[in-house]
Amino acid sequence: MSEKMAKESLFGKTLSELQEIVSALNMPSYTAGQMAQWLYQKEVRTIDDMTNLSKKARLQLSENYEVGAQEAVNVQISADGTKKYLFKTPEGGYIESAYIPETKRSTLCVSSQVGCKMRCLFCMTGKQGFQAQLTTGEILNQISRLPEREHLTNLVYMGMGEPMDNLDAVLKSLEILTADWGYGWSPKKITVSTIGLVPEMKTYLENTDCHLAVSLHSPFESERRMLMPISQKYSISDILEELKKHSFDRQRRVSFEYIVFSGLNDTKAHVKELARLLNGLKCRINLIRFHTIPNTPLPGTTEDSIQQFKEALKAKGIMTTIRASRGQDIDAACGLLSTREMKNSIQTHALKINPQQG
Repeated sequence: MSEKMAKESLFGKTLSELQEIVSALNMPSYTAGQMAQWLYQKEVRTIDDMTNLSKKARLQLSENYEVGAQEAVNVQISADGTKKYLFKTPEGGYIESAYIPETKRSTLCVSSQVGCKMRCLFCMTGKQGFQAQLTTGEILNQISRLPEREHLTNLVYMGMGEPMDNLDAVLKSLEILTADWGYGWSPKKITVSTIGLVPEMKTYLENTDCHLAVSLHSPFESERRMLMPISQKYSISDILEELKKHSFDRQRRVSFEYIVFSGLNDTKAHVKELARLLNGLKCRINLIRFHTIPNTPLPGTTEDSIQQFKEALKAKGIMTTIRASRGQDIDAACGLLSTREMKNSIQTHALKINPQQG
């Protein structure tokens, strides 16, 4: 292989994929398990660090492969301890991961795409447009190269992108995260979000025991379509019809994410319709305060209003929580940091091409 050609990353390969590589190179079959241990449990930086592989095996692997993990290129740190890490993809895109430490848990919010196709009105990532799918390795890299890795207790796929729109890579990442030969995480500690891609959501529910979070934001179709254009393809009734085919309990939970916009989706009519729609489905609603992003006319909410909305939902028998706002003194809203970095990169590139513009 020419040195100018990129080597293929081993990081992000499942055990079966590693077995295929080992077989093609005529290595002993147990080598795949050794490689998985080095990649996901010992988190080596180079193939040469896989010291229980023979020197010949390491040389063979190094001809066409590399570990392929990357460090973060930037971090913003909030006064409340929240950290937002910026990673650069090999193609030059930028993704974000938010580390959120709390008293009894520490959560990492990971991205699944560079940009997003879904164009939700309230999301900065959607304003970037879709740029690329993350590979399984690029998804897991956000976890593996997190400096606070040893403190993590929970993972949420709620960063940049729509996880169900990159389902193959997401499912592989979940396999590696939860397998004994991988990271050994409990599925109960992992939640994957979706805005409601029904066929992919069905596949996800059939192939993993991890939790599901569905972006709802309004029980009325016309409002939801305004907020989330994808709703024109998959309605609320389509989503609920599929969810009611599956069982949810403490082992696997379904929740509905609900950003509250004052006077738009927090009225008595919304409470009544939410209670009607969710009747018979074991679930919870997570209320989220809206944090303003550029060029979006949506109104935020007051603390009194969101509390009143919560109590009204609870009075209807719906388990309801309010997500704590974190990292408000940094680029907390999803997509803000990467958008800024992307614009800086474009401006720098333009200056290099045409220096007199500076």
